[in-house]
Amino acid sequence: MVNFLESMGKFPGNVEQSYEQKIVNKINLNYMKATSKSNSKNEKVIRELYRTAEVRDTKAFVSLFTENGYFWDVSAGVKYYGNDIGKTVDIYATAFPDMHRELLEIFVKDDENVVIVELTLNGTHKGPLALPAGEIPASNNEMHAPCCDVFYLENSKVKAFHCYTAGTIILGQLGALSNLSAAIKK
Repeated sequence: MVNFLESMGKFPGNVEQSYEQKIVNKINLNYMKATSKSNSKNEKVIRELYRTAEVRDTKAFVSLFTENGYFWDVSAGVKYYGNDIGKTVDIYATAFPDMHRELLEIFVKDDENVVIVELTLNGTHKGPLALPAGEIPASNNEMHAPCCDVFYLENSKVKAFHCYTAGTIILGQLGALSNLSAAIKK
């Protein structure tokens, strides 16, 4: 990544960047790739939510939700409330220390306080991935999985976050589906 950033003129080649600085630079380069931009207050809240997840600021991430807000990981079948919402950031940061969410499209419907984001989840599986059924040990495989997030907002806070990850694609990329034949009866 340093060579790429150097080529973009982000910093001189002789300056060593910390992990956090590299992430911030990566966010600034890739974070604004969503083609539908607006001055919407709701969109700004959602962009801030993604930013806090990228830099692993769990407390700030949770603070962007309403008191009764929740995060629904649809593919895992789990809803998180309160401080448990932060587990979603921590779970992926543990499994994918270089986790990056590349925003592709942002659709805003301000009159209904809804924001929909098409994105990809990217990272290298270097730690255990905690799932409701157990953990998938680190595979060192890369993940590049499509995802769609639907947000419902209230008073500039997230009331509901429905996260639709492509679970089978993620499991396939991590090598977890290679023993699927053991679970399928013929």
